Amino acid sequence: MPQEYSGIIMLVIFFAIMYFTMIRPQKKREKETKAMRDSLSTGDEVITIGGIHGKVVKVNDELVTIEMPFAKQRIEFSKWAIGSVIKKGKEKVAQEAVEEIEETVDDKEEDK
Repeated sequence: MPQEYSGIIMLVIFFAIMYFTMIRPQKKREKETKAMRDSLSTGDEVITIGGIHGKVVKVNDELVTIEMPFAKQRIEFSKWAIGSVIKKGKEKVAQEAVEEIEETVDDKEEDK
């Protein structure tokens, strides 16, 4: 009886290994990239998948307008063309700093 099921068990184990080593990490990367693109805002410095550096000037549902540092040229890109964010906008950095300070103050108050 166990020999009859050994082939099926090996196949299931093979697919489980493939899922946890290839499919799951890829989906995680796609989810992180989508979150990054959805959180784009004015002032962020980005790099496109083509290697163009610039600062985000305007964000729509599907389009992002980027201003190049040289001659202040502006180019529109699709959101999916944004490869990475170098620096967050000044407003976001300030907001994150305030949130971190509030968290540390709350933690210190809880310790007392």
